[in-house]
Amino acid sequence: MMGISGISEAVAARAQNVADAFTGVTGVAVDARVLLTGRAAMLGLRPRGRISAGGATHLFPSFDGRWCALTLSRPDDVAAVPALVQADAVQADHWPLVETWAAATDAHTIAERARLLGLPVAVLGETAGATPRITELWPRGTGGPLTGLLVADLSSMWAGPLCGQLLRQAGATVVKVESLTRPDGTRNGPQEFFDWMNHGKISYAVDFTTPSGLAALLDVADVVIESSRPAALVRRGLGPDALAPREGRVWVRITGHGTTGGRADWVAFGDDAAVSGGLVENNAGTPGFAGDAIADPLTGLHAAHAVAESLARGGGELIELAMSAVAATYADLTSAGGDVTALAPVPAPPGPALGAGNDAVTRLIAGRRPC
Repeated sequence: MMGISGISEAVAARAQNVADAFTGVTGVAVDARVLLTGRAAMLGLRPRGRISAGGATHLFPSFDGRWCALTLSRPDDVAAVPALVQADAVQADHWPLVETWAAATDAHTIAERARLLGLPVAVLGETAGATPRITELWPRGTGGPLTGLLVADLSSMWAGPLCGQLLRQAGATVVKVESLTRPDGTRNGPQEFFDWMNHGKISYAVDFTTPSGLAALLDVADVVIESSRPAALVRRGLGPDALAPREGRVWVRITGHGTTGGRADWVAFGDDAAVSGGLVENNAGTPGFAGDAIADPLTGLHAAHAVAESLARGGGELIELAMSAVAATYADLTSAGGDVTALAPVPAPPGPALGAGNDAVTRLIAGRRPC
Protein backbone atom coordinates (compact mmCIF):
# COMPACT_ATOMS: atom_id res chain seq x y z
CA MET A 1 0.00 0.00 0.00
CA MET A 2 1.23 3.49 -0.78
CA GLY A 3 1.75 5.97 1.99
CA ILE A 4 1.11 9.68 2.01
CA SER A 5 3.76 10.63 -0.56
CA GLY A 6 4.55 7.45 -2.49
CA ILE A 7 8.27 8.24 -2.07
CA SER A 8 10.38 5.79 -0.10
CA GLU A 9 12.69 6.79 2.73
CA ALA A 10 15.65 5.50 0.72
CA VAL A 11 14.84 7.69 -2.30
CA ALA A 12 14.48 10.72 -0.03
CA ALA A 13 17.73 9.88 1.77
CA ARG A 14 19.73 9.65 -1.46
CA ALA A 15 18.25 12.96 -2.64
CA GLN A 16 19.17 14.50 0.72
CA ASN A 17 22.78 13.44 0.13
CA VAL A 18 22.73 15.53 -3.07
CA ALA A 19 21.07 18.41 -1.20
CA ASP A 20 23.75 18.23 1.49
CA ALA A 21 26.47 18.30 -1.17
CA PHE A 22 24.85 21.44 -2.61
CA THR A 23 24.87 22.92 0.88
CA GLY A 24 28.54 22.05 1.24
CA VAL A 25 29.37 24.11 -1.86
CA THR A 26 26.94 27.01 -1.39
CA GLY A 27 26.10 27.15 2.33
CA VAL A 28 22.37 27.03 1.49
CA ALA A 29 20.43 24.44 3.52
CA VAL A 30 18.00 22.37 1.42
CA ASP A 31 15.43 19.85 2.64
CA ALA A 32 15.07 17.30 -0.14
CA ARG A 33 11.77 16.03 1.29
CA VAL A 34 10.21 19.44 0.71
CA LEU A 35 11.51 19.56 -2.86
CA LEU A 36 10.19 16.08 -3.66
CA THR A 37 6.83 16.28 -1.90
CA GLY A 38 6.15 20.01 -1.65
CA ARG A 39 3.83 20.37 -4.65
CA ALA A 40 1.78 17.35 -3.63
CA ALA A 41 1.43 18.65 -0.08
CA MET A 42 0.65 22.16 -1.30
CA LEU A 43 -2.08 21.03 -3.71
CA GLY A 44 -3.38 17.97 -1.89
CA LEU A 45 -2.11 15.49 -4.50
CA ARG A 46 -1.00 11.88 -4.18
CA PRO A 47 -0.33 9.12 -6.71
CA ARG A 48 -3.18 6.67 -7.24
CA GLY A 49 -1.44 3.51 -8.33
CA ARG A 50 -1.50 3.50 -12.12
CA ILE A 51 -2.71 7.12 -12.25
CA SER A 52 -0.24 9.91 -11.52
CA ALA A 53 -0.74 12.38 -8.69
CA GLY A 54 -1.66 15.10 -11.18
CA GLY A 55 -3.91 12.74 -13.13
CA ALA A 56 -2.45 13.40 -16.59
CA THR A 57 -0.27 10.28 -16.82
CA HIS A 58 -1.48 6.67 -16.81
CA LEU A 59 0.39 3.36 -16.61
CA PHE A 60 -0.97 0.43 -18.62
CA PRO A 61 0.20 -2.97 -19.91
CA SER A 62 1.03 -3.66 -23.53
CA PHE A 63 0.32 -6.82 -25.54
CA ASP A 64 3.82 -8.20 -24.89
CA GLY A 65 3.53 -7.79 -21.11
CA ARG A 66 5.56 -4.62 -20.72
CA TRP A 67 4.26 -1.49 -19.01
CA CYS A 68 3.96 1.89 -20.68
CA ALA A 69 3.15 5.38 -19.46
CA LEU A 70 1.49 8.10 -21.50
CA THR A 71 0.99 11.72 -20.49
CA LEU A 72 -1.95 13.68 -21.91
CA SER A 73 -1.63 17.05 -20.22
CA ARG A 74 -1.79 19.47 -23.17
CA PRO A 75 -4.74 20.07 -25.51
CA ASP A 76 -2.60 18.97 -28.47
CA ASP A 77 -1.83 15.68 -26.70
CA VAL A 78 -5.52 14.89 -26.26
CA ALA A 79 -6.21 15.91 -29.85
CA ALA A 80 -3.63 13.35 -31.04
CA VAL A 81 -5.32 10.39 -29.33
CA PRO A 82 -7.49 9.39 -32.36
CA ALA A 83 -4.36 9.24 -34.53
CA LEU A 84 -2.54 7.23 -31.86
CA VAL A 85 -5.20 4.55 -31.50
CA GLN A 86 -6.31 4.76 -35.15
CA ALA A 87 -9.89 5.75 -34.38
CA ASP A 88 -12.13 8.34 -36.00
CA ALA A 89 -13.05 9.85 -32.64
CA VAL A 90 -12.84 9.15 -28.94
CA GLN A 91 -15.14 9.67 -26.00
CA ALA A 92 -14.61 12.43 -23.45
CA ASP A 93 -12.83 9.85 -21.29
CA HIS A 94 -10.13 8.74 -23.72
CA TRP A 95 -8.23 6.44 -21.37
CA PRO A 96 -10.36 3.26 -21.80
CA LEU A 97 -9.80 3.38 -25.56
CA VAL A 98 -6.07 4.05 -25.14
CA GLU A 99 -5.68 1.12 -22.75
CA THR A 100 -7.75 -1.22 -24.93
CA TRP A 101 -5.58 -0.34 -27.94
CA ALA A 102 -2.39 -0.76 -25.88
CA ALA A 103 -3.46 -4.21 -24.67
CA ALA A 104 -3.43 -5.39 -28.30
CA THR A 105 -0.21 -3.57 -29.27
CA ASP A 106 3.40 -4.29 -28.36
CA ALA A 107 5.32 -1.76 -26.28
CA HIS A 108 7.76 -0.84 -29.06
CA THR A 109 4.90 0.08 -31.39
CA ILE A 110 3.10 2.04 -28.68
CA ALA A 111 6.19 4.13 -27.98
CA GLU A 112 7.12 4.56 -31.64
CA ARG A 113 3.64 5.75 -32.68
CA ALA A 114 3.31 8.06 -29.70
CA ARG A 115 6.71 9.63 -30.32
CA LEU A 116 5.97 10.18 -34.00
CA LEU A 117 2.97 12.20 -32.80
CA GLY A 118 5.10 14.16 -30.31
CA LEU A 119 3.45 12.59 -27.27
CA PRO A 120 5.23 12.07 -23.93
CA VAL A 121 5.45 8.29 -23.58
CA ALA A 122 7.67 5.82 -21.78
CA VAL A 123 8.32 2.10 -21.60
CA LEU A 124 9.04 1.00 -18.04
CA GLY A 125 12.76 0.71 -17.35
CA GLU A 126 13.93 1.57 -20.88
CA THR A 127 16.52 4.09 -19.62
CA ALA A 128 19.69 3.36 -17.66
CA GLY A 129 20.96 5.62 -14.92
CA ALA A 130 23.63 8.15 -15.77
CA THR A 131 25.53 10.98 -14.13
CA PRO A 132 25.53 14.44 -15.76
CA ARG A 133 27.41 14.61 -19.04
CA ILE A 134 30.01 17.38 -18.83
CA THR A 135 31.83 18.96 -21.80
CA GLU A 136 34.43 21.73 -21.59
CA LEU A 137 33.40 24.59 -23.89
CA TRP A 138 35.00 27.76 -22.54
CA PRO A 139 38.08 28.76 -20.52
CA ARG A 140 37.83 28.12 -16.80
CA GLY A 141 37.47 31.04 -14.41
CA THR A 142 38.85 31.45 -10.93
CA GLY A 143 35.89 29.74 -9.23
CA GLY A 144 34.03 31.02 -6.21
CA PRO A 145 30.56 31.59 -4.77
CA LEU A 146 27.39 32.27 -6.72
CA THR A 147 26.88 35.66 -5.11
CA GLY A 148 26.54 38.30 -7.81
CA LEU A 149 26.56 35.87 -10.73
CA LEU A 150 23.96 36.30 -13.48
CA VAL A 151 21.79 33.30 -14.38
CA ALA A 152 19.66 33.27 -17.53
CA ASP A 153 16.88 30.77 -16.79
CA LEU A 154 15.24 29.81 -20.11
CA SER A 155 13.50 26.78 -18.62
CA SER A 156 9.86 26.23 -17.74
CA MET A 157 7.63 24.00 -15.63
CA TRP A 158 9.60 22.39 -12.78
CA ALA A 159 13.08 20.90 -13.12
CA GLY A 160 14.84 23.91 -14.67
CA PRO A 161 12.98 26.54 -12.60
CA LEU A 162 13.86 24.61 -9.42
CA CYS A 163 17.52 24.64 -10.44
CA GLY A 164 17.27 28.40 -10.97
CA GLN A 165 15.50 28.91 -7.65
CA LEU A 166 18.22 27.05 -5.74
CA LEU A 167 20.92 29.09 -7.47
CA ARG A 168 19.00 32.27 -6.57
CA GLN A 169 18.93 31.20 -2.94
CA ALA A 170 22.70 30.75 -3.18
CA GLY A 171 23.12 34.42 -4.12
CA ALA A 172 22.82 34.55 -7.91
CA THR A 173 20.70 37.06 -9.82
CA VAL A 174 18.28 34.92 -11.83
CA VAL A 175 16.51 36.23 -14.94
CA LYS A 176 13.47 34.16 -15.89
CA VAL A 177 13.28 34.29 -19.69
CA GLU A 178 9.90 33.60 -21.30
CA SER A 179 8.32 33.90 -24.71
CA LEU A 180 5.78 36.70 -25.03
CA THR A 181 3.44 34.35 -26.88
CA ARG A 182 4.13 31.11 -24.96
CA PRO A 183 5.11 31.90 -21.37
CA ASP A 184 5.86 29.26 -18.76
CA GLY A 185 2.82 26.98 -18.54
CA THR A 186 2.89 27.04 -14.75
CA ARG A 187 1.56 30.61 -14.94
CA ASN A 188 -1.76 29.01 -15.88
CA GLY A 189 -1.72 26.58 -12.97
CA PRO A 190 -1.87 27.00 -9.19
CA GLN A 191 -0.35 30.36 -8.29
CA GLU A 192 1.35 29.03 -5.15
CA PHE A 193 3.41 26.54 -7.18
CA PHE A 194 4.51 29.18 -9.70
CA ASP A 195 5.47 31.46 -6.81
CA TRP A 196 7.46 28.71 -5.08
CA MET A 197 9.54 28.00 -8.18
CA ASN A 198 9.99 31.58 -9.40
CA HIS A 199 9.83 34.10 -6.56
CA GLY A 200 12.80 36.44 -6.44
CA LYS A 201 13.59 36.02 -10.16
CA ILE A 202 13.47 38.87 -12.68
CA SER A 203 11.00 38.28 -15.52
CA TYR A 204 12.29 39.00 -19.02
CA ALA A 205 9.71 38.49 -21.79
CA VAL A 206 11.08 38.33 -25.34
CA ASP A 207 10.00 37.58 -28.90
CA PHE A 208 11.86 34.39 -29.82
CA THR A 209 11.44 35.11 -33.54
CA THR A 210 13.68 38.19 -33.20
CA PRO A 211 15.89 37.19 -30.29
CA SER A 212 18.57 39.88 -30.39
CA GLY A 213 17.89 40.95 -26.81
CA LEU A 214 18.05 37.34 -25.63
CA ALA A 215 21.33 36.80 -27.47
CA ALA A 216 22.78 39.81 -25.65
CA LEU A 217 21.64 38.38 -22.29
CA LEU A 218 23.16 34.97 -23.00
CA ASP A 219 26.45 36.58 -24.02
CA VAL A 220 26.86 38.23 -20.60
CA ALA A 221 25.31 35.47 -18.42
CA ASP A 222 27.50 33.43 -16.11
CA VAL A 223 25.04 30.51 -16.07
CA VAL A 224 22.41 29.51 -18.64
CA ILE A 225 19.63 27.01 -17.87
CA GLU A 226 17.62 25.52 -20.72
CA SER A 227 15.05 22.72 -20.76
CA SER A 228 13.80 22.67 -24.35
CA ARG A 229 14.70 20.00 -26.85
CA PRO A 230 18.35 20.48 -27.88
CA ALA A 231 17.70 21.85 -31.38
CA ALA A 232 15.20 24.50 -30.27
CA LEU A 233 17.75 27.18 -29.36
CA VAL A 234 20.35 26.06 -31.87
CA ARG A 235 17.90 26.72 -34.74
CA ARG A 236 17.65 30.32 -33.58
CA GLY A 237 21.39 30.75 -33.33
CA LEU A 238 21.22 30.76 -29.54
CA GLY A 239 23.01 27.53 -28.67
CA PRO A 240 26.16 27.50 -26.53
CA ASP A 241 28.39 27.18 -29.59
CA ALA A 242 27.02 30.46 -30.99
CA LEU A 243 27.93 32.57 -27.96
CA ALA A 244 30.99 34.73 -27.61
CA PRO A 245 33.51 32.99 -25.33
CA ARG A 246 33.07 33.88 -21.66
CA GLU A 247 35.50 32.70 -19.03
CA GLY A 248 33.88 30.39 -16.49
CA ARG A 249 30.42 30.29 -18.10
CA VAL A 250 28.29 27.24 -17.24
CA TRP A 251 25.46 26.06 -19.47
CA VAL A 252 23.09 23.45 -18.04
CA ARG A 253 20.85 21.60 -20.48
CA ILE A 254 17.94 19.60 -19.03
CA THR A 255 16.15 17.21 -21.37
CA GLY A 256 13.67 14.38 -21.02
CA HIS A 257 15.79 11.63 -22.54
CA GLY A 258 19.15 13.04 -23.61
CA THR A 259 20.72 14.92 -26.50
CA THR A 260 21.93 12.18 -28.83
CA GLY A 261 20.21 10.06 -31.46
CA GLY A 262 16.45 9.70 -31.60
CA ARG A 263 16.15 10.30 -27.86
CA ALA A 264 16.94 13.97 -28.40
CA ASP A 265 13.47 14.41 -29.92
CA TRP A 266 11.53 12.46 -27.28
CA VAL A 267 9.16 14.64 -25.26
CA ALA A 268 8.91 14.01 -21.52
CA PHE A 269 7.22 15.18 -18.34
CA GLY A 270 8.18 14.21 -14.82
CA ASP A 271 5.87 11.22 -14.38
CA ASP A 272 6.56 9.47 -17.70
CA ALA A 273 10.31 10.22 -17.38
CA ALA A 274 10.30 8.47 -14.00
CA VAL A 275 8.65 5.41 -15.56
CA SER A 276 11.25 5.40 -18.34
CA GLY A 277 13.93 5.27 -15.66
CA GLY A 278 12.15 2.52 -13.73
CA LEU A 279 11.40 4.75 -10.75
CA VAL A 280 8.02 3.26 -9.80
CA GLU A 281 6.44 1.52 -6.85
CA ASN A 282 5.76 -2.21 -7.04
CA ASN A 283 2.31 -3.08 -5.77
CA ALA A 284 2.09 -6.88 -5.80
CA GLY A 285 3.68 -7.04 -9.24
CA THR A 286 1.81 -4.05 -10.67
CA PRO A 287 3.81 -0.83 -11.08
CA GLY A 288 2.47 2.41 -9.64
CA PHE A 289 3.65 5.99 -9.67
CA ALA A 290 6.20 6.96 -7.01
CA GLY A 291 5.57 10.50 -5.82
CA ASP A 292 4.42 13.48 -7.86
CA ALA A 293 6.29 13.93 -11.17
CA ILE A 294 9.35 12.89 -9.18
CA ALA A 295 11.82 13.07 -12.07
CA ASP A 296 11.30 16.85 -12.15
CA PRO A 297 12.43 17.81 -8.64
CA LEU A 298 15.15 15.17 -8.60
CA THR A 299 16.60 16.55 -11.83
CA GLY A 300 16.30 20.16 -10.67
CA LEU A 301 18.20 19.31 -7.48
CA HIS A 302 20.91 17.37 -9.32
CA ALA A 303 21.27 20.18 -11.87
CA ALA A 304 21.72 22.84 -9.18
CA HIS A 305 24.36 20.74 -7.45
CA ALA A 306 26.19 20.12 -10.75
CA VAL A 307 26.20 23.84 -11.56
CA ALA A 308 27.47 24.80 -8.10
CA GLU A 309 30.28 22.23 -8.30
CA SER A 310 31.21 23.36 -11.82
CA LEU A 311 31.40 27.00 -10.76
CA ALA A 312 33.52 26.06 -7.75
CA ARG A 313 36.12 24.45 -10.03
CA GLY A 314 36.07 27.36 -12.49
CA GLY A 315 33.17 26.53 -14.82
CA GLY A 316 33.58 26.74 -18.57
CA GLU A 317 31.35 23.70 -19.00
CA LEU A 318 28.21 22.40 -20.69
CA ILE A 319 26.31 20.14 -18.27
CA GLU A 320 23.64 17.85 -19.70
CA LEU A 321 21.10 15.94 -17.60
CA ALA A 322 18.23 13.74 -18.80
CA MET A 323 15.28 13.41 -16.41
CA SER A 324 14.78 9.73 -17.23
CA ALA A 325 18.46 8.95 -16.55
CA VAL A 326 18.39 10.83 -13.23
CA ALA A 327 15.26 8.92 -12.20
CA ALA A 328 16.94 5.64 -13.12
CA THR A 329 19.68 6.24 -10.55
CA TYR A 330 16.98 5.96 -7.86
CA ALA A 331 15.07 3.00 -9.31
CA ASP A 332 16.63 0.45 -6.96
CA LEU A 333 15.42 2.34 -3.87
CA THR A 334 11.66 2.52 -4.34
CA SER A 335 10.92 -0.38 -1.96
CA ALA A 336 13.52 0.45 0.69
CA GLY A 337 11.85 1.75 3.86
CA GLY A 338 8.43 3.24 4.37
CA ASP A 339 7.08 6.30 2.61
CA VAL A 340 8.12 9.74 3.77
CA THR A 341 5.50 12.25 4.83
CA ALA A 342 4.70 14.97 2.32
CA LEU A 343 5.91 18.37 3.53
CA ALA A 344 4.60 21.67 2.15
CA PRO A 345 7.10 24.48 1.56
CA VAL A 346 6.89 27.76 3.41
CA PRO A 347 4.54 30.03 1.40
CA ALA A 348 6.60 32.03 -1.07
CA PRO A 349 6.31 35.70 -2.08
CA PRO A 350 4.62 36.31 -5.44
CA GLY A 351 6.53 35.33 -8.54
CA PRO A 352 7.32 38.02 -11.13
CA ALA A 353 4.69 39.31 -13.55
CA LEU A 354 5.47 38.50 -17.18
CA GLY A 355 7.96 41.01 -18.55
CA ALA A 356 7.99 43.12 -15.37
CA GLY A 357 11.80 43.17 -15.34
CA ASN A 358 12.51 43.92 -19.00
CA ASP A 359 13.98 47.35 -18.30
CA ALA A 360 16.03 46.03 -15.39
CA VAL A 361 17.47 43.26 -17.58
CA THR A 362 18.39 45.77 -20.29
CA ARG A 363 20.36 47.68 -17.66
CA LEU A 364 22.00 44.47 -16.41
CA ILE A 365 23.13 43.62 -19.93
CA ALA A 366 24.50 47.11 -20.52
CA GLY A 367 26.39 47.04 -17.22
CA ARG A 368 28.07 43.72 -18.05
CA ARG A 369 29.13 44.47 -21.61
CA PRO A 370 32.83 45.20 -22.05
CA CYS A 371 33.65 48.89 -22.37
